[in-house]
Amino acid sequence: MTSFTSLDTLVFLIYFVAISAYGIWIYWSKKRSSGKATHDFFLAEGSLTWWAIGASLIASNISAEQFIGMSGAGFRIGMAIAVYELMAAATLVIVAVFFMPIYLKNRIYTMPQFLEQRYGPAVAATMAVFWLGLYVVVNLTAILYLGALAISSIAGLNVLACMLFLAVFATVITLGGMKVIGYTDVIQVLCLVIGGLVTTWIALDLVAALAGGQGAVRGLSELYLRAGEHFNMVLTRDDPNYMDLPGMSTIIGGMLIVNLNYWGCNQYIVQRALGANLHTARKGLLFAAFLKLLMPVIVVLPGIAAYALDKSGTLGDAMRPGGELNPDRAYPTLLALLPAGLKGLAFAALVAAVVASLAGKANSVATIFTLDVYNKHVNRAASEQRMVWIGRISVVAAMAIAVLLAPLLGIDKKGGFQYIQEYTGFVSPGILAMFLLGFYWRKTTAAAAMFATIGGLVFSVFLKFLPMVMDLGFLAPIGFAVNNGAGSYEIPFLDRMLIVFVMVVIGMVLLSTTAQRDGSNKRMVIDRSMFRVDRGFAVGSVVIFIVLVAIYGGW
Repeated sequence: MTSFTSLDTLVFLIYFVAISAYGIWIYWSKKRSSGKATHDFFLAEGSLTWWAIGASLIASNISAEQFIGMSGAGFRIGMAIAVYELMAAATLVIVAVFFMPIYLKNRIYTMPQFLEQRYGPAVAATMAVFWLGLYVVVNLTAILYLGALAISSIAGLNVLACMLFLAVFATVITLGGMKVIGYTDVIQVLCLVIGGLVTTWIALDLVAALAGGQGAVRGLSELYLRAGEHFNMVLTRDDPNYMDLPGMSTIIGGMLIVNLNYWGCNQYIVQRALGANLHTARKGLLFAAFLKLLMPVIVVLPGIAAYALDKSGTLGDAMRPGGELNPDRAYPTLLALLPAGLKGLAFAALVAAVVASLAGKANSVATIFTLDVYNKHVNRAASEQRMVWIGRISVVAAMAIAVLLAPLLGIDKKGGFQYIQEYTGFVSPGILAMFLLGFYWRKTTAAAAMFATIGGLVFSVFLKFLPMVMDLGFLAPIGFAVNNGAGSYEIPFLDRMLIVFVMVVIGMVLLSTTAQRDGSNKRMVIDRSMFRVDRGFAVGSVVIFIVLVAIYGGW
């Protein structure tokens, strides 16, 4: 294994200087043509192109938990974990057609704004506080800490120093506003894709060398021979990882809940397209969907390659720090095998992914806090400049809180990807139900929305701990319960989300049809013409679904 050389440092510095200079240039060039200050800072209204929107979506989504966590899951489970990326491609098309027109037609700029407009201020205020807590305590801390751990293991730097570097770098970019974030994300994605593909290529070449060959194509063939079981796309009930990915639920069940909530009801993600017109927003989402199809090659395949290399003894004890196998060591271990120069490129890709995600999340925190908390509950008469200033202060505060909390939460012990999924999964079904019924069923009441917020969490916690007081073995024959090895049966995480979603929808319908409506909620402006798409988008969408059918049908 090679150490981090001066050439690697030079490559990384070139990336750092390039992204910094480009960000400064974007800030000053766009500032001359700025419009309304708050829309400019929080949304980059009208200035992001479709390719900048698509690139920013991917840069904000792919971070340390994908590089480290997904590669680790690829090592442990195999290509089946790629369902998170592949189904996201299909979900982006759905969001572009059925969610984005409603947001833009009704001039929605934040998710709490939608809730206030549809259900009233009580629901909006509750969810604004919830989202701020979730973004800072769960998402920012996990992204920051996992990114610092990865960088520390590669460059040999102190974890706290790495956290401070990432936090400061991301904060500086965020303070420039959404325009700077959106356009610098284009370079971030370029680094992410090129660096990720280089790492995958080298990993496959190492696998090819096990059989005396060379090249990525030969390596992929050899990898399939040595780890064929890792290429199953849908796991059967007897698979030891069925609890994580329960068969067809990964395609038509709980996974749909996960993705629709993440890509359609998430300020962090939707914000990138809210400042554009519908045509541009849809093209950006479609571009992101195509990039998503590439992600399994970048974040999952290296983990499977590491599995084959570890199985052959090539990696020695690198995957077993302290004598215990740790699948999340897969990606850092592969980076350590890269030659000088290429390691710096791959390192830049990892930093780009972490910084882009931190910047996007921090901007969303600033947007919700400033527009939905400060401007509505603290200072309604605040000027445009004052709100931008408050937004920048909230960015610094959120990042400082994340730096202080991250080392205390035991994120590395839980596994980063699992950490984020565990805590967001308790509330995702209720949030999605609240949005979908708010969009398409005019009778949905504020009481029903509040029930979704609280009831979804209560149902999720109830089903999580139900196996402690009740034998769920009767659900095993239909795949909705799995023996956890400790003598009891648990409902797989994704199945639990589907069950909770159905329960919440039923509860919302009952409350909305039986309770008296107070008239405080308003119906969204919707007409059928909003959902029509142009020919180019339709063709691109068909291509996406054909690729997905080919992948799952052929495998």
